[in-house]
Amino acid sequence: MLALLVNAKVKGVNFFRTVYFLPVVTSMVVVSILWTLLYQKTGLVNELISHLTLGQVHGPDWLTDPSTAMPAIIVMSVWQGVGFHMIIWLAGLQTIPQELYEAADMDGATRWARFRHVTWPGLSATRTFVLITITISAFALFTQVSVMTQGGPLDSTSTVVYQAVRTGYSQQQTGYASAISLVFFVLVLAVSLVQRFLTREKD
Repeated sequence: MLALLVNAKVKGVNFFRTVYFLPVVTSMVVVSILWTLLYQKTGLVNELISHLTLGQVHGPDWLTDPSTAMPAIIVMSVWQGVGFHMIIWLAGLQTIPQELYEAADMDGATRWARFRHVTWPGLSATRTFVLITITISAFALFTQVSVMTQGGPLDSTSTVVYQAVRTGYSQQQTGYASAISLVFFVLVLAVSLVQRFLTREKD
């Protein structure tokens, strides 16, 4: 949706492209520290929830509750990474030949028909790339966990890569850490191959 919006030829679109992409070039450590402050019991997130509900709902201490810690990290990671994927989708949109849209207009196609029969099929290669990169990034989640929760509470935010690093460096169990890293490689390879197979171009 963001890619479609910033692909429109309207005044000031470059400003919005910059704003959406700004979190991507910001240090993940800085972003994680900032969001840790926002997620505190008396942080901005809970203040907004309280104001929007007229004081009827009070948010939890997001990063110390096992049921909310991982969703909180997911929201922050999506906010930080959405600009990068917006640029990828935008690049895909700009590779679709304009002649196809002109032909659709001549046939009287609606905006939805243009998207369904021209835009979406033209983004097949982009979809594959984005799916694979998002999957790898999800498996490789480390910095956010290390800065914000250190794998807690109750290991609810411990990821494969964080577990490998903690086991190898903190606990000095290099053999176990190597095994976890091998499992990580196999998981990423398997998921990537499956996604590539499912999104392949059919004859």
